[in-house]
Amino acid sequence: MSLRLPLAKNYAWAALSLLSALLFAKLLPWHTVSSESEPPAVTGELCIVAPATPFDPKWGIALHAPRTVPSDARCPVCGMYPARSRDWAAQVIFSNGDTQFFDSPLTLFIYLQDPGRYSAGRRASEISASFVTDTASGKWIKASDALYVSGSSAMGPMRAGNLPAFSSMAAAQQFADTRGGVIMPANKISPQQLQHLNRARRHAHP
Repeated sequence: MSLRLPLAKNYAWAALSLLSALLFAKLLPWHTVSSESEPPAVTGELCIVAPATPFDPKWGIALHAPRTVPSDARCPVCGMYPARSRDWAAQVIFSNGDTQFFDSPLTLFIYLQDPGRYSAGRRASEISASFVTDTASGKWIKASDALYVSGSSAMGPMRAGNLPAFSSMAAAQQFADTRGGVIMPANKISPQQLQHLNRARRHAHP
């Protein structure tokens, strides 16, 4: 009896040690991972969170009138801050007064093709007005009434070809004579043209 007791105690301690080791490995799996392991690759598109700016009656403007670009507003298409490139900024205003701001007419037109893709729950039928910045005067003008110059040497916010907007044919022609490009109304801007210009922007600003 006196010989079996120490042996039993040894078996008990061995079993306890094994159980502790198993629990340690189970609860702390990082202990066996090499510090040189690479993080998992990121796949899929980058999701940009750019909430609409709600209307504030304190602004003292009409519900669907163009408004100043807030410094913290982000373009829902590319993620840039339109206030940093005010000469190119654009905006859409929804029926309830909410506004999405854009860094350029290009991203505005890309957005108008499928608002729900960039603003969850939004529909084109909810948009009451859209505006772009007149390149000549810096004032807001209706996007549907503006003339655009495509293929000029002007570099947009992302340092690539863009669609500078003008309120008059004379101003657009003067710009095209100096910087090149073709003048066109909003209804002549095709999805293929937008895709081409957007691809150029991504290459210039990866």
